[in-house]
Amino acid sequence: MFSNSCRYGIRAVVYIASQPLSKGKTGIKKISKDLDLPTPFLAKILQQLAKKKILSSTKGPHGGFSLMKDPRDISLLDIVNTIDGYDIFTNCIIHNGTCECLGNEKRYCTLHDDYEKTRSDLVKLFTNKSIYDLVKRADNSEFIIF
Repeated sequence: MFSNSCRYGIRAVVYIASQPLSKGKTGIKKISKDLDLPTPFLAKILQQLAKKKILSSTKGPHGGFSLMKDPRDISLLDIVNTIDGYDIFTNCIIHNGTCECLGNEKRYCTLHDDYEKTRSDLVKLFTNKSIYDLVKRADNSEFIIF
């Protein structure tokens, strides 16, 4: 459902949020190595998140990435919207584009009505689930986020 870029972005933001504040910024090479992700690809993803003010980025030998906001204020929807766009929640799952209503003529795909509740539930989940929630849950359980 989500692109590799989006999944990698979520993993990286959760990883950065889990790092002790006393360590400061986390370098791209460390993130890439620890998450086993290609560095150039990850760098592009993290720069997208920095442009949207989710991450802070500093260049140089002591540079790296850190959260720009409190992890409680970063929702999964923020990350998905930044990387994949909101279209993932509105596009038709059968056709290209969205199911439409043109005037009095409805042009919905055959799965539109069945998928509408699921789509709504997904938006609600991604809106209400914060990065803090994921870090906290990973710290207190056997779940693997990274």
